[in-house]
Amino acid sequence: MLNYKHLHYFVSVASSGGVTRAAERLHLTPQTLSGQISQFEERLGVALFRRVGRRLELTKAGRLAFSYAEEIFQTGAELEDLLKNGAEERFITFRVGIGDVVPKFVAHRLLAPVLCLPTPVRLICQEDRLESLLADLAIHRLDMVLADRPMPPGTVIKGYSHPLGDSGVAFMAAPELAARLTGGFPDCLDGAPLLLPGRDSALHRTLPRWLERQGKRVRIVGEFDDSALMKVFGEAGAGMFVIPTASVPDVTAHYKLVKLGETEEIRERFFLISAERRLTHPAAQAVSDNARKGVLTSHSQFR
Repeated sequence: MLNYKHLHYFVSVASSGGVTRAAERLHLTPQTLSGQISQFEERLGVALFRRVGRRLELTKAGRLAFSYAEEIFQTGAELEDLLKNGAEERFITFRVGIGDVVPKFVAHRLLAPVLCLPTPVRLICQEDRLESLLADLAIHRLDMVLADRPMPPGTVIKGYSHPLGDSGVAFMAAPELAARLTGGFPDCLDGAPLLLPGRDSALHRTLPRWLERQGKRVRIVGEFDDSALMKVFGEAGAGMFVIPTASVPDVTAHYKLVKLGETEEIRERFFLISAERRLTHPAAQAVSDNARKGVLTSHSQFR
């Protein structure tokens, strides 16, 4: 059985960056603490730290152990709070990874019902690149991931992609930029500055191909991994950009932008990625059920 006293000592040393500082916090001698850490490593059969100069750094096994230890002590704190405050304060923790290219309004629409479940939910959202989120999903630091593409082919991480729907896209621009563009849609796109989603986004490839098929030459003036930052630059007039058609009412309500036009030929797809084939977490099931109600767009398609 895991020695939780040793685990506590390990977390203290890892958080403090060294034995001496951790020993002061724990009111132990450095020699005693070093001995406890050595016993912990011997019991586990792996080295958790390596010495780099005068500092201690976590090994690969140490980083993994530290991530689990944080969750263990957080769960312990939640249990203590539950027992002190009574069962009526019980809640479900739901940790969601959101790809940084996923539009924020889309993520909100999909996740909103989670906070209305009969059992209270503490929603924890983490935004990052898809590869990093999938790594956290693999070690159960996340319950699910929202992405604009399925699991990458050939990935060594085990996971399952659940389609949530797809949508056409709308071209948006600041009023000043839109006024300078001539002709109807899509002719008005010719020669216009374009803000392109980052390389992690499926639109990074499909959008330029569609423009090429339309015979429209645009000037790519910027690429953005963060969809919210791209909207800020778009509002400032730096260039036009695309969003899912379902997001148009939300985006125009929050940003000073106008719609140049839309197309159903470009489809932006969204996926729920889980570590399990069948969704068992009630909050993840709520997200899937909500998507099937057509919250993304009236043109959503499910497979």
